[in-house]
Amino acid sequence: MKILVDMNLSPLWAEFLVAHGIEAVHWSAIGHVAAPDSILMDYAASHGFVLFTHDLDFGMLLAAHKTRGPSVIQVRTQDVLPSAIGAIILRVIAVMRDDLDAGAIVSVDVARSRIRRLPI
Repeated sequence: MKILVDMNLSPLWAEFLVAHGIEAVHWSAIGHVAAPDSILMDYAASHGFVLFTHDLDFGMLLAAHKTRGPSVIQVRTQDVLPSAIGAIILRVIAVMRDDLDAGAIVSVDVARSRIRRLPI
C-alpha cells in the first residue's frame, strides 16, 4: 500500500508512515501546493495511492464520479498530528487494508472508524 498525504496534513505524516514500513509521500514533494482536490484524486488513482486527508471534499468527489478509487482515509479529529493519532491510523491501515486495496472511504476519529466501500 502507498499513501499520498494531502496538503492539509503535516509532512510529518509521510515520515511517520515510512518509519512504520508504509510507503508514503506528502503531496508537497510531488505536486503543486495549491493544486485542486481533483488533481490529487486523479494522481492518487493513476499511481495506486490511498489518499490520506483531513478534507471531506474527497468523499463528495468520489460520490459525484461514482468511481472505485482512489481509496481515502479521512481524519475527523481536531489534533491531526502523528503524535496524537498515529497509533490509531496504523491500526486502521492494518485492519482495513483489504478494504482500502479494493476501494473504500475510511473515516477515522478517536472513538471509532467507519468504512464505506466504493463506489458510492
